[in-house]
This record gives sequence, structure tokens and C-alpha cells, in this order.
Amino acid sequence: MQGLHLTADLHQCCCEPQWLVDAALLGARCVQAVHTVGLQTVGRLFHTFPATEHGPGGVTATVLLAESHLCVHTWPEQKAVTLDVYVCNFGGDHSGKAHALMAALVELFQPGHTEQHRLHRGELTAQAQT
Repeated sequence: MQGLHLTADLHQCCCEPQWLVDAALLGARCVQAVHTVGLQTVGRLFHTFPATEHGPGGVTATVLLAESHLCVHTWPEQKAVTLDVYVCNFGGDHSGKAHALMAALVELFQPGHTEQHRLHRGELTAQAQT
């Protein structure tokens, strides 16, 4: 159950607009990035949301991994993206792959400002063990 959970909130994204609105294109890039870093895709779901009075609809791209998951949500009207990469480290330490996957996706969206967080999950603290 031990794993690494990485999140990123990307603001002022300067990427090509299609990365924020084309679910199939973004999904294919996500699957490619997963493969490139050495993780294993076991499922995928890509969804485009309808346009609103604020502009085109965003997308959600979810890739289920043998190691856990990748999820991307876009807000084209705000030029914003949230990223979520979680890898379980049960059979081996996949932390380096998680960091590489996050870096590849951040680079794709070219944010002007990024907030990133890291959470180690499933580790028992001394207090929780009693």
C-alpha cells in the first residue's frame, strides 16, 4: 500500500490550445508518457465537457496504471490544469517514474505558475501503529 502521490496545479498555461480541449489527443499523450517512463497502462477514460458561456469545455483524462493512476483535468477558459499521479511502491519503488511522468506533463502544458505537492501514503507512523 505504500506509495507516492504527486499533485500539481498549473496556472497560466501557454501550451497549444488543443491540449486543453481535445480529450482524445490529450489522452493519447498521457498514455504515451506513461509508457515512456516505464509504467503500465491497464485502463483509460477520456472525457470532453460541453462548452459553456465562458468558452470551450475542458477535458478529463484518466489512465489506470498497474501501479495506480494518472488523472488530468483541464479548464481552458482559465488556462489551468490539475495533475494527479499516484504510484504504489508495493512491488518496487516507482517514485522516480512518478516524478518523470509529472515532469513530462508539466512541460506539455507550459504553465506560468505551478503549485506542486508530494504525499507519501500508506506509511504507518509510530502513533498509528499503537
